[in-house]
Amino acid sequence: MARSCAHTLKRACLSAEKGERIMELRLDLHIHSERSFDGCMSLSEIVALARERGLNGVAICDHDRVLDEVPEFDDFLVIPATEVSTERGHLLGLFVREPIETRKFFESVTAIHAQGGLAVIAHPFEHSTNANRLDDVMSRLDGVEIWNSRADRKNKSANAMARELAQKWKKPVTAGSDAHVPEEVGGGVTVLEADELSLSAVKAALLRGAKQVEGRRGRAMCVARSQKTKREKTNAGVKRRVNGMLFTVKCALQDFTTREDGWHVMDR
Repeated sequence: MARSCAHTLKRACLSAEKGERIMELRLDLHIHSERSFDGCMSLSEIVALARERGLNGVAICDHDRVLDEVPEFDDFLVIPATEVSTERGHLLGLFVREPIETRKFFESVTAIHAQGGLAVIAHPFEHSTNANRLDDVMSRLDGVEIWNSRADRKNKSANAMARELAQKWKKPVTAGSDAHVPEEVGGGVTVLEADELSLSAVKAALLRGAKQVEGRRGRAMCVARSQKTKREKTNAGVKRRVNGMLFTVKCALQDFTTREDGWHVMDR
């Protein structure tokens, strides 16, 4: 799976029928940095890991926060984004630079759109098996995250159900690792065909529709590690620390008894 960013970019330039230059881009559209309460990676570490793993760009989706500054590179794209905690679940705001102050779902969608961003429902079935629970909000959304490397840990059908939701409502799709620790970066990949490696071109390509999404399921111990980071950052009390240790044992047992199922490729 690993490939250099330069090699990926070299292969990314394809000839369209009309002689236009089209780039095939590989993007992880859901990563958390150390600015999240449960994240530990610096932005420079994320970029370096993504390059090593053959990605052309990433979206930094910290919990209820945005980047203070968005770095720019000639051969790599950092997409400013956020993950908003709402009463209807987590909502990705892609291509946003200002904080989303509200935690109300519909108000968050409006605020994302006001910045010219895309509102994408994140891991919609990670904690629910109700296939119809989002029917009343789907018309307002720009896309559905149909591959999240952490989502299937609790609901084994979470990603499959998200894909069915996107197909039902004919919505564009995304994939992301939901990485909180280095091991996870690149575990969810959105493959796009874009005119160039720029924010505007990638946004347009997402709205046209991804070529495919790819990924691998993450290990439960990665979740345990990010929860440990959260406890440390929030100065958790004794009870939370004890519960955290029990959770870590549970995650270790889950990884021990779960067979790895390789790399998944899903057509849109």
